[in-house]
Amino acid sequence: MNAPAASTAIAIGTLDAPAAAAAIPALAEILRDCVANGASVGFMSWNGAADYERFWRDVAAGVASGQIVLFAARNAEGIVGTAQLHLAAKPNQPHRAEIAKVLVHSRARRQGVGEALMRRAETVAREKGRDLLVLDTDENGAARRLYNRLGWTELGTIPRFALMPDGTDCGSTFFYKSLA
Repeated sequence: MNAPAASTAIAIGTLDAPAAAAAIPALAEILRDCVANGASVGFMSWNGAADYERFWRDVAAGVASGQIVLFAARNAEGIVGTAQLHLAAKPNQPHRAEIAKVLVHSRARRQGVGEALMRRAETVAREKGRDLLVLDTDENGAARRLYNRLGWTELGTIPRFALMPDGTDCGSTFFYKSLA
């Protein structure tokens, strides 16, 4: 695979709570774009800016409490992608975390952003002593191919688990990856 051109170079970083709060407009725009392009990411086509901003404020609160690690992918245009690592807080699950909301703006797709976010999330999970990761994704989405390519184990699909933004049924495919 060829390295991205300098103008499309991607840098992945983590956002602390103040940085997450400051990034809410950019993160809300990524979420809006993903929903507008049909991604099943917990929102419907009728959701608006206030819904997206409220979601990201809640994520920033999770970052502040230490339950969420928030990643941002940046290129020359600014933040173009994001992902979350939710650290399991139950006493019997200190080894586990969940990957959530891997989102890439449509203008930055097919440039390795999703893969870079996933690799960084796996690295941080290891650093935090987490060696079992789980996630779920739209059964027909492009992310499913990415997770398979990155060595995640597909467990199966639950039909009608969620809805697409237009209200049609969406099955969710569940994955895990052992980092041990």
